[in-house]
Amino acid sequence: MPVSRSSVTLMHAILAAAGLALSALAFIAPSTALAQDAPLAAKAAGDANQTLPIKRIVLYRSGVGAFERRGMIDGRAEIPLRFNTDQVNDILKSMFVLDKGGTVESIRYGSKDPLSKRLASFGIDISGKPTIAQLLEQLRGADVRITTQEGVVFGTILGIESRPEAQGQAQQPIAVTYVNIAGATGLRSISLRTVTNIQLEDEKLQGELNKALAALGEHRADRTKTVDVTVNGNGGREVIVGYIHEMPVWKTSYRLILPDSPKGDAAMKAGESTMQGWAIVENTTDEDWNSVNLSLVSGRPVSFQMDLYEPLYVFRPMIPVPTVPGVMPRAYEGGLSPFQDNNTIGRAGELMEKSAMDRDDAGRHTANQALKKAEGRMRGGGAMRPSASAEVSGAVSSEDMASYSARSQAQAVETGEVFQYELQSPVTLERQKSAMLPILSTPIPSRRVSIYNRNDGAKNPMRGVEITNATQLQFIPGPISVYDGAAYAGDAQIGHVGAGEKRLLAYSVDLEIDTLTEDSGNTEIRKIRIIDGTFEQTIKNVNSTKYTFNNKDKARARTVILEHTKLSGWDLVDPKKAAETTDSIYRFEVPVPAGKPAEIKVTQEQISSQRVGINDFKLNWLIEQSKNGKVSQAVVDAIRDVGKRQSAINDINARVQRLEAERSEIDKDQSRIRENMRTVGQQAAVYAKYLQKFTEQETRIEQIDSDSKAARAEVAKLQADLNEFVRKLNVE
Repeated sequence: MPVSRSSVTLMHAILAAAGLALSALAFIAPSTALAQDAPLAAKAAGDANQTLPIKRIVLYRSGVGAFERRGMIDGRAEIPLRFNTDQVNDILKSMFVLDKGGTVESIRYGSKDPLSKRLASFGIDISGKPTIAQLLEQLRGADVRITTQEGVVFGTILGIESRPEAQGQAQQPIAVTYVNIAGATGLRSISLRTVTNIQLEDEKLQGELNKALAALGEHRADRTKTVDVTVNGNGGREVIVGYIHEMPVWKTSYRLILPDSPKGDAAMKAGESTMQGWAIVENTTDEDWNSVNLSLVSGRPVSFQMDLYEPLYVFRPMIPVPTVPGVMPRAYEGGLSPFQDNNTIGRAGELMEKSAMDRDDAGRHTANQALKKAEGRMRGGGAMRPSASAEVSGAVSSEDMASYSARSQAQAVETGEVFQYELQSPVTLERQKSAMLPILSTPIPSRRVSIYNRNDGAKNPMRGVEITNATQLQFIPGPISVYDGAAYAGDAQIGHVGAGEKRLLAYSVDLEIDTLTEDSGNTEIRKIRIIDGTFEQTIKNVNSTKYTFNNKDKARARTVILEHTKLSGWDLVDPKKAAETTDSIYRFEVPVPAGKPAEIKVTQEQISSQRVGINDFKLNWLIEQSKNGKVSQAVVDAIRDVGKRQSAINDINARVQRLEAERSEIDKDQSRIRENMRTVGQQAAVYAKYLQKFTEQETRIEQIDSDSKAARAEVAKLQADLNEFVRKLNVE
């Protein structure tokens, strides 16, 4: 049978299904997709009303961005919107459409069946990465043309079988796959090891294979999808489309310009620094942002992904077709009365209302104040005149850094319960580009400090600055480059700082300060009392650390912020109060004069108690402790009473032991007497003497047993009384 030139050999198809697609097929899928989208693109380009440009973007620090498109639409219009395939789930989850004066007819998009389901829908299923044998098994009954090393064979595939064949010098059997075909000359079995080409004779079946391969290539090249929004109305009107999808987290970067440091004790006084803030944003989309209103939100709303794009299919069990069996006699059992189970399924819906957002102009007011202050400094003349050295060298001065900084382009706005920076001027940013945008420039109260924490493992404290956010703005976490006047001084990092909050920033090592630490501690018993028959002793643990800061800078004093570890369950006793306290540390301020040392001793103590047995302490030791005021006389008297009671019990126990020892001696003597009486016989004169002594000993044994029994009873009573006395003993 003649073969069409457009036919693709089955062997090539198998290689393509395994991931080695032909170069021709690799280019077919992308061009096909572009051809399908070309009418939409042409339609959008030909009619300006068919597109909605991006007008507003809100970026969040939770990794998403809210986009708002708006424009004028006349009559009925279809608006195509292009998105990356991996963004479609977010679009379906968040998109809203507002047609002011019209209606929203539909939002349509191309369906996306799972690849395995699409491949399984063709006449040849290549979804499971089939082997040649598995593909041929699917093609049973198909006419094929098989080229082997011996020639070309035509026939119809009957099936596939595997046969063991001896191979190699060891003649080890291995499985060899054969394809069985029925041809004009009869049945024939061909080893796949000798096959060089397999070609389908059925053009329709070959077409199914080509479609499956095209779907596989299209899936790899399918990067973008079109969402068509159709609106309908009379006349011109505004249409708004909003949605949320994944975006990079916007970041902040700060510059802190410190004023010139005065000399002497004035170095410890507070001053005013300039804080400049920059927002770093990235346009990772495939569309330019042209004159877009941009807002940057500091809040982090909950955001997640859900697969709404790919169709989901629920498993349905296969139920066999019911058949009618032959009628047989049967016996029926008694049963319960039938009941009716009525289920009512209710549906509830909620309408989302968009609340109006009030804007707070406090941030704008603060920015304007900072701008006026900077302009005032520039008009003042003398304050802005550079120094002689600056005029000669052309160096940037601290006044230049503070006054000629980039003017903030953002205003602070509180929307609902979140804070955001809203850029006052529209932003233009090309696709796949990033930008730094000035959002903050304001004077803030500050003072130079040195910060020491022994857990850092350093001998010197860190140079730092304490800043106060005296604005209505919020400082977002980010790095800070610190400039001491016009000179770079170091880097610091800041967390979230709300309005009115203080923060410490450390930017370099203060080599002018040496630190010496000395640890000490002790444990002492403060009080002993008797509670429910046990001793309770109160113990005081004391932990102290002495810090000595030696200032080698003879021109400038220092304020050292000492961070001391807070011991859990311990109380601060010296100093009485810390300047600041966190969950894990105390902060103390230590003024260190120029060229001199300064000391501070931090003491924490812990009061604990423990209980021990009443006999664990000796009376003499308790008497000694009573002289030191740690044990009361009542406790000593109570212990004496307990000792007397215990002594009485001990005396009776000693008497019982003596009686038991006497009885033991009598038992030994009686054993000797019995042996002598058996030896001498009853006729001997000494026999009567032995008998009399034996009788006297028996009388004594009876007396001993009686006395021991009485003594043990007395001990039991005295011990019970003592236990009851101790159990109820409570003495302060």
